Amino acid sequence: MIRVWLLACSLLAGASVLLGASNSFVIAGLRVMPERWNKEANFQKIEHWAREAAAQGAQLVITPEGFLEGYVGNDGANPGVTEERYRAVGESLDGRMLLRVRLLAKELKIYLLVGFAESRNGKMFNSAVIFSPEGELTLHYSKSHNAHDEPYNTKGIEFPVADTAVGRVGALICYDRQLPETSRILAIKGAQLILVPSWGAHGEMNEVMMRTRAYENSVFVAFVHPERCLIIDPKGNVIARDVGDKDQIVTARVELDQRVGRGPIRDRRPNLYREILQGAEH
Repeated sequence: MIRVWLLACSLLAGASVLLGASNSFVIAGLRVMPERWNKEANFQKIEHWAREAAAQGAQLVITPEGFLEGYVGNDGANPGVTEERYRAVGESLDGRMLLRVRLLAKELKIYLLVGFAESRNGKMFNSAVIFSPEGELTLHYSKSHNAHDEPYNTKGIEFPVADTAVGRVGALICYDRQLPETSRILAIKGAQLILVPSWGAHGEMNEVMMRTRAYENSVFVAFVHPERCLIIDPKGNVIARDVGDKDQIVTARVELDQRVGRGPIRDRRPNLYREILQGAEH
């Protein structure tokens, strides 16, 4: 079974190159600070800034992590947060606020990623969704790793990749990016662009990390944080970043060409990597 899995991974890595036919589009990161606990105010921010981004030609717009409710599930960033209050701010996939986000994406004819506290089957998740220009749910991802500072969230267990009109897209959320396996899985599954809505650390070490994730997986990476936005090409070059300390839109034209999938990832030898699948106890 392991050998079959490894072979499949190897084939998928090759497929990412084939899927890398040239395609050009504008991506926009919303380097915007939301309000804690205020979903209505934050939707208004999403609407305002998404309209601005669309007017600038953006076809894919990304908010930071947990933007809809202001990322309140982290007890370190929100001392005194209770499970009851956190659950009360949760939003289901078919909830009223996400319906408004869905309709906004359709009106503006853009792909729109929004981070939010998700209520699902009696559990809470730190999630992100992408709605398409047709208003359809294109990608649904729940954060799979945290540093034990989100006590009321359930960890996600899947790494979906979505085929879209602008390319194959995957997402990670904040701390997920610090584990190299997460972005590698998305790249193996054919992702050409990895979106990373975040809230935590965003300094020099993060920039090095994000540039490394792009280079080692031969993919574009968009890191979107309330205080930092980086858009990075498959060679590890930062092609756009925020400037100053005010809310802003960071845009870049992304060219999905032969650079995608053509870096070190093409020289993988999956048959040698069995040990990584065995895991380790800590």
